[in-house]
Amino acid sequence: MARSRFIKDTGLTVRMTSVMFLLGALFVALVVTLMYFFSGYAPIIAVVAIGFAFYQWWSSDKMAMRAMRAREVTPEEAPELHGMIDRLCALADMPKPRVGVADMALPNAFATGRSPDRSVVCVTTGILDVLDAEELEAVLAHELSHVAHRDVLVMTLASSAGILAGMLTRGAQFGGISRAGRGNNGALPALLVALVVSLVVYAVSFVLLRLLSRYRELCADRSAAYLTMKPQALASALTKISGGVGAIPQKDLRANSAVNSLFIVPAVAGVSLKTLTATHPSLEQRLGQLARIQAELGRPIS
Repeated sequence: MARSRFIKDTGLTVRMTSVMFLLGALFVALVVTLMYFFSGYAPIIAVVAIGFAFYQWWSSDKMAMRAMRAREVTPEEAPELHGMIDRLCALADMPKPRVGVADMALPNAFATGRSPDRSVVCVTTGILDVLDAEELEAVLAHELSHVAHRDVLVMTLASSAGILAGMLTRGAQFGGISRAGRGNNGALPALLVALVVSLVVYAVSFVLLRLLSRYRELCADRSAAYLTMKPQALASALTKISGGVGAIPQKDLRANSAVNSLFIVPAVAGVSLKTLTATHPSLEQRLGQLARIQAELGRPIS
């Protein structure tokens, strides 16, 4: 975890380490299985797997910005936004990330990047229209917490195993199995084994990433609340954003599903879902935590 004035969270550190270890082991198992059953292509498989993971790590910020159709803005273009981030970074004692803006009505924000020095915090024009200064500052503190705790990097790397497994599963389902069956060359059993292993890796990574994602959002809420000392501002922002997301047409929400796990509030209808498939904790759970922090901060010092 990066050193900053954001509160440390041992639970987040343990979860990130555990998820990285488990998904790393699954990623290796998937690659080794493919190399074993397709030994003639072993070097190619190894190079592709390593290259895929490296690309995920190296270009995570560019991919997320591209998916959101966002652009980096200078202090001259967005002085108030840069000013808020400057103050928060000074308060948190952390490097200032790049700042991006996505021109869309969807009110939301996200952070991404492979390190605190190579990160970007992005907001939509929709959120700039909806929130007041205190609420926007609370949202930015939430996103900066993700950068400082490095959970954005962990989510990016950890997703590599699931993405690769999903690609292999679709490839085996729609191409490899049918061709192997027609060819009758003994490749069908190997493809079936690869399909089963890919499905297991995808399913495990799907569940683990969502469990980690929900916890890291609660951690970022806590960190932002304690840094700004204004948990009520973040609670108000979350309520407004959730209401704004609910007013966005479904087709527009689906268009931004690629970066849904990075958003401060998920761009889906029914954000209070409490299932294994949810990338975020329920709004009620988040507001309850912030209310407890507000009560704690409001207590007189004895």
